[in-house]
Amino acid sequence: QVQLVESGGGLVQAGGSLRLSCAASGLTFSNYGMGWFRQAPGKEREFVAAITWSGGSPKYAGDVRGRFTISTDNAKNTVYLQMNSLKPEDTAVYYCAASTRLWEESQYLYDYWGQGTQVTVSS
Repeated sequence: QVQLVESGGGLVQAGGSLRLSCAASGLTFSNYGMGWFRQAPGKEREFVAAITWSGGSPKYAGDVRGRFTISTDNAKNTVYLQMNSLKPEDTAVYYCAASTRLWEESQYLYDYWGQGTQVTVSS
């Protein structure tokens, strides 16, 4: 049974930082790419970043590149999203997801999802 469990969300002031974690289990990790998505109220879920367990250059959405960093700790089966220089427009529920396709930006091509963690950035 595949499980993705996010944590690390919260309330932060603009300019601050948060680190999200996604603990993964039940996957053959080498077969999956991992992604972070977010969904703000009234908006569609959108791609944030993607990475693979076996290395390679991560992929980022344009509005987070240079501020967010996705990484993995293979020993802990955990994917991280370090978010710096946060802006109010980063406020959303953040989701971790797994796909058999690597560095995928389309949410429709992800097979497994976590429950989400709320990030709120105050101005």
